[in-house]
Amino acid sequence: MSRFQHTISNDEIAVLPKCVFEGTVEIVDTEEKAEQACAYLAGCRSIGFDTETRPSFKAGVTNKTALLQLSSEERCFLFRLSRMRFVTDLVRLLENEEVLKIGAAVRDDIRGLQSLRYFKPRGFVDLQSIVGQWGIEEKSVRKLAAVVLGSYVSKAQRLSNWEAAKYTPAQVSYAATDAWVCLEIYRRLMEEPK
Repeated sequence: MSRFQHTISNDEIAVLPKCVFEGTVEIVDTEEKAEQACAYLAGCRSIGFDTETRPSFKAGVTNKTALLQLSSEERCFLFRLSRMRFVTDLVRLLENEEVLKIGAAVRDDIRGLQSLRYFKPRGFVDLQSIVGQWGIEEKSVRKLAAVVLGSYVSKAQRLSNWEAAKYTPAQVSYAATDAWVCLEIYRRLMEEPK
């Protein structure tokens, strides 16, 4: 029997300790930095995955993916796709089935990335499609973190400007945590019987 509760309320989440990535965060905005980041990430067995897009407050208007976040346990890389080319090293990483890329609602993120440059997604794991094996009914990263890790992920920066010239410390922390926490949720699930 799974030890995770099936659902969780916002009131229950509100009293949990805050979950924040405490490793190294590196802003990737040049091809050289992207090459180095991809070389490191290609050596990982699994990494957290997420993207951010500048919000549009007009019906029917969507912006291009501005940021790709990829995180190991210790290092998170923020690829500023609105400020750099979508380099071949990144395509190779996203097509590498040996490196598991763990996220939530990954299909939408992949579609957004493919509108910038086509690639064949391989090695992606969508938390939303596997958590039911542990009896978990929640789907959002915020609620999954609460159920699986017992901690609270702030979503306060979600609607901020991801195409800004410079990110605020709050944006950097939010973006890194959002990718890393997917990896942590996955690792914790893998330790528990289904």
